[in-house]
Amino acid sequence: MLAVIFWIRPAAMSYFGFTLLFKLAIPLVFAALAQMLVVMLGDIDLANGAFVGLITCVSAVYLADQPLVAVAIYVLLIACYGGVGLLIHMRQLPSIVVTLGLSFIWLGLAVMILPAPGGHAPAWLTAFTGWRPPLLPLPLWLAAAAALAAHFVVSRSAIGAVLRGAGANPRAVERSGWSVLAIRVSVYAASGFLGVLAGLLLTGLTTSGDANIAPAYTLLGVGAVILGGGAFTGGIVSPVGTVIGAMTLALAGSLLSFLEVPPTWQIGSQGFILFLVLAGRVLLGDKPS
Repeated sequence: MLAVIFWIRPAAMSYFGFTLLFKLAIPLVFAALAQMLVVMLGDIDLANGAFVGLITCVSAVYLADQPLVAVAIYVLLIACYGGVGLLIHMRQLPSIVVTLGLSFIWLGLAVMILPAPGGHAPAWLTAFTGWRPPLLPLPLWLAAAAALAAHFVVSRSAIGAVLRGAGANPRAVERSGWSVLAIRVSVYAASGFLGVLAGLLLTGLTTSGDANIAPAYTLLGVGAVILGGGAFTGGIVSPVGTVIGAMTLALAGSLLSFLEVPPTWQIGSQGFILFLVLAGRVLLGDKPS
């Protein structure tokens, strides 16, 4: 994709060009990592995009003038995400049904807080998202930091092995003395925390809030997880692959714009690109679930 973009627009091969290409990919990266944690347990989160939209509304309304109120709401929402994990585990409910219903709750709260797009991001947040660090653009630094941190926690640490085991073989994890209930609550809360980060970054980039700004993040996040080597069976995820998958899906939109594909065709074209990549995985012998 980058080769085609650089061939069409050589000026894109620059610091400023990379910033424009990947600027809007960073909120998607954190939303995809949030989805990855849930998929790691064998679940799926259909409220991911609506939650990010809610965070943008909270941030645009409260963060600049009432930061303590905003932080309290963030903490409460993260705790609610942990409570969702508790509900799913205790009642043995299908996560797809629970999170689908939850998406309407998040959307309703967002509309109550900010009925129409508006508000404003605090100056420090817009300054951070507009920062120009040395060597590489900020989106690449943030993507690399997120990938390395998630890789260390999920793929290299001892607790990461337990978390992945809770998705692949929860009975074995329980026999080892771990509480699958505590793991599920913690993982869902961590997913909520990453969703808050995604919403904050999106607010800084757009400088406002919108309840309907990120509905596509839900399925794009799932696509990034699967594109990056994850599976719905639980326990099989790749943090680095998820980050690369999210940036690939975000880059697909830019590629289609450079190819002058009409906007009405772009969503379908992105799905076709995802289909081709997943088909390639199957042909190579790596069959995603």
